[in-house]
Amino acid sequence: MLAWPIFLEIFLQTLLGTVDTLMVSRISDDAVAVVGISNQLFGALTTLFTTFAGGAGILIAQRMGSKKIKEARTLAIMGVSASFVLGIAVSIFLLFFAAPIGGLLNISGDLLPLSNIYISHVGGGLFMVGLIASLGTAIRNTGNTRGPMYTGILVNVVHIILNYLFIFGVMGMPKLGLAGVAISTIISRAIGLIMLFVMFRRAFEIRIGLKDFLVFDKRLFREILKIGWPLGVNSSCWVFSQLIVYSFLAVLGSEALAARTYLNTLESYCFTLGYAVALAAQIQIAHLYGGGKTREAYKLAYRTLLIGLAVVMGNMLLLFLFGRQILGLFTQDPGILALGVSLLAINLILQPSKMLNMGMGNALSAIGDTRYMMYTSIASMSLIGVGCSYVFGIWAGWGLIGIYCCMIADELVRGLCVLLRWRGQKVLRKAEAERLEPAGTPLPGNGATTSFST
Repeated sequence: MLAWPIFLEIFLQTLLGTVDTLMVSRISDDAVAVVGISNQLFGALTTLFTTFAGGAGILIAQRMGSKKIKEARTLAIMGVSASFVLGIAVSIFLLFFAAPIGGLLNISGDLLPLSNIYISHVGGGLFMVGLIASLGTAIRNTGNTRGPMYTGILVNVVHIILNYLFIFGVMGMPKLGLAGVAISTIISRAIGLIMLFVMFRRAFEIRIGLKDFLVFDKRLFREILKIGWPLGVNSSCWVFSQLIVYSFLAVLGSEALAARTYLNTLESYCFTLGYAVALAAQIQIAHLYGGGKTREAYKLAYRTLLIGLAVVMGNMLLLFLFGRQILGLFTQDPGILALGVSLLAINLILQPSKMLNMGMGNALSAIGDTRYMMYTSIASMSLIGVGCSYVFGIWAGWGLIGIYCCMIADELVRGLCVLLRWRGQKVLRKAEAERLEPAGTPLPGNGATTSFST
């Protein structure tokens, strides 16, 4: 019940990205390359101002599970406020420094004019992404997963229509090309932001007013930081590592960059349902954990993982069988097609590794064990995800295939680390002990044992 609206929302977001890629491919493959690397940059920066939203979301679900609704409301407000302030700062930076940013990303000189347009236009409105993410996170963690889904439907419809009008100059509109994609993105996001803000104000029993955004609770803010900053570092590490990998691809040339962008679009569909299940499970595990039902929370993580792996593997098998035909819808360039098809078999290993990492990682996040994930992410992503990608992909000359192999190794190592951490049950045992202690119940080691079995 929690997962299907999340799935539909993410599916529609993925569809929006696909429509962007498909329409932009009608401009040129160079334009696709610019959109691909720019979106990696936007994703990296978005994590910076959604850190508070992620930490607040977990705490909201825990407070809802323990029936502390007033604290959940305050946490939601502070998460949105922090995302707004940081988002404005990031948007101003992108708006005025698009040209030097393109140079830092190793974008070739002939692509820089396109990147300047896209980064300045879309980046200038990036604060809306942070607000949309924080509002949606707060709403979903109260248990309302349908509201963001309905918003996603409307945003997609508006975006597709505006893309068609602005890119191709239909119905008397100016033919703006890549700038049209940027304008369409900003308008559709603004509509989604307004809808989510209205829902957010009514998400709790006491309606949220504008004056409430001035509320600041030091104790709750410290709790958000305790969970949120490691979560933010973890997310930032992943996105920034992907951004660096994209800069490696830029060194390999626009063919490799476009092939990765096209394949990334197709991979998103394979992973969407698995990710939705993992995200729904995170909400439920946080509710269970907040309500003291630690054993149920422990078992739920494994059930989620099995369902997610089955779904992802089934989807990846379909992509492997029909991937060449689907890639042909985006481009007819023989070099890009050959690169994309060569990666389809490798994806049969990459996506299950991602599911393992995502499923168990979300479970750890739900109970607040985010610092462990941060440490493993920093080590694995820097050494394997980035370091080995450069060694094998660039220095050794393995190219895009070498980089993909390193991506698999990184996801698998991190997935196994979080799986072992979950099986150790350190945080769950500590929570159970704290819950039993006030009642005078003997703790493990004093004649009683606490057991969590799969």
